[in-house]
Amino acid sequence: MRILIIFVILIFNSHGKADVAIKNLVIHKELKKYDSLTFLDERNNQIDLNEFKGNLILLNFWATWCAPCKEEMPSLDMLIKNKDLNNLMVFPINIGKDGTEKAKEFYKDLKIKNLNLYFDSPITLAKTFGLRGIPTSILFNKKGEEFARIIGSIDFQDKKFTEWLSKYN
Repeated sequence: MRILIIFVILIFNSHGKADVAIKNLVIHKELKKYDSLTFLDERNNQIDLNEFKGNLILLNFWATWCAPCKEEMPSLDMLIKNKDLNNLMVFPINIGKDGTEKAKEFYKDLKIKNLNLYFDSPITLAKTFGLRGIPTSILFNKKGEEFARIIGSIDFQDKKFTEWLSKYN
């Protein structure tokens, strides 16, 4: 038996009233720090997340066989074109065992034009973050600290989400 859990987090305004409800968003009460976070680009070059401190960072974990990943990827592709999020770095990281060619085909089929390909082929990061499923997106502040996660798919073009995220930009 499979159980589906949907998270809805309410964001409260200064009067203590719920301002926004964003599906699948979990905001951490305490920031999470990591020593070293690395993954590979499509040319097998190592990417070190520490090199991108000073930016708002979104790591999105996905696989070509994942239907919800396929559903959300076009909205993620458009997220980085959002002018209100000009300090946002997006790293879609394929954790599937398929190779670069299959990932490129996945992007082509979905008409993904703005995202680069990244891989966590030994699934090191997935283990570090304790991922329980995909898609999962992890958000880091400008200091490189994890402050939120999106567990499951989301419409990255949802105005509630983009307005909330722009507060961290």
